[in-house]
Amino acid sequence: MSDLLGRLRGRGWRMTSQRRVVAEVLDGDHVHLTADEVHLRAAERLPEISRATVYNTLGELVALGEVLEVSTVGRAKRYDPNARNPHQHLVCSGCGTVRDVHPVGNAIGDLPEEERFGFAVGSVEITYRGLCPGCA
Repeated sequence: MSDLLGRLRGRGWRMTSQRRVVAEVLDGDHVHLTADEVHLRAAERLPEISRATVYNTLGELVALGEVLEVSTVGRAKRYDPNARNPHQHLVCSGCGTVRDVHPVGNAIGDLPEEERFGFAVGSVEITYRGLCPGCA
């Protein structure tokens, strides 16, 4: 389970009712919602929340490094609250489902020195693509 709410409280992030609802919607395992999905779920809990507030809050969470923005080719961006635990993503090419995966090994260490071209590599993003059981 993601600990997004706890992390935000620990940072002293001003927890308005709108921000709290967005964070609650995002909090959990394997949660990769689009901004529109976040808005729909947030509006179920707080009907007066606007789409602009959701987008602004998501932007703040990404800027804080508390939520990852996951881009999938040809689809809306998704938001991942699992920003503190190293992982990669598995994306269904059919329906766009995104899952967190934890491959074995060290992706940075596995990149040979001659393939780094002098870069000081600090992070890696790997996306595995395929068809989920429902689309296969």
